[in-house]
Amino acid sequence: MTKPVAPRTAAKRDAELIVSRYVDEAGVDVALSFIDELEDAYRFIADNPAAGSPRYGLMLDIPGLRSWRVRGFPHLIFYIERTDLLDVWRILHGSRDVPATLVDHDETDARL
Repeated sequence: MTKPVAPRTAAKRDAELIVSRYVDEAGVDVALSFIDELEDAYRFIADNPAAGSPRYGLMLDIPGLRSWRVRGFPHLIFYIERTDLLDVWRILHGSRDVPATLVDHDETDARL
């Protein structure tokens, strides 16, 4: 069953910053391609929530946390499948210190 994808404020901010950076550094076409691939990734995980890797969830002891790569880009979508939706925590560059960034997530935006 397809679940709605619900990005948290931090994930929305991540996407906006990524798009802005691509516009500035690589051009509008690359930014638009990122948006298309992000939307495709959202559709895929909405239909296949268990497809994401549990690696960081296990590493950080965050039950249910999964990640999915945005095709053609070095960014990972971090999400948890809830009963009624996919709770998207962050969209991060794969070379970042992902564990430190995820542990520092905004608890005020939690949907637990």
